[in-house]
Amino acid sequence: MNWQQVCEEPSFQDLPFKIELNEYGQIVMSPASNEHGRYQMRIGALLTQKVSDGEVIAECSIETDKGVKVADIAWISSAFLSKHGYRTPYPCSPEICIEIASPSNSERELMDKMKLYFERGAKEVWICNSFGSLEFYGPQGALSSSTLVAGFPDEM
Repeated sequence: MNWQQVCEEPSFQDLPFKIELNEYGQIVMSPASNEHGRYQMRIGALLTQKVSDGEVIAECSIETDKGVKVADIAWISSAFLSKHGYRTPYPCSPEICIEIASPSNSERELMDKMKLYFERGAKEVWICNSFGSLEFYGPQGALSSSTLVAGFPDEM
């Protein structure tokens, strides 16, 4: 199955799951909690306030070497938007990809997704844990804070 087929399949509409594709074209579903949605909205709203050049996208699909992955939140610059518009999925990663950890996510899974986002050009990946703490990463490893969004808090 490809991403367009997933998007067009009526039986996948309005599911309480995040859907991604693995490298074999198989559907991977993760349950979403209300707390997950809360952090998604809080981070997205704050990011929108702090960065004027670009947009925040929720559930941002990105084609990777291991299938289509969906960042819970992504920030895309105006330059990225001019080049790619709202193409689905994006052929490369937006500048910032944010994952909100769910109980069903393993640390390895999150680290694997982070690696895939960086391989596709992400400048930063943020991970929000189940307590609302944010960790910031650049391609070289952990950061003490975001280098792209000055003053972004590490607690939600």
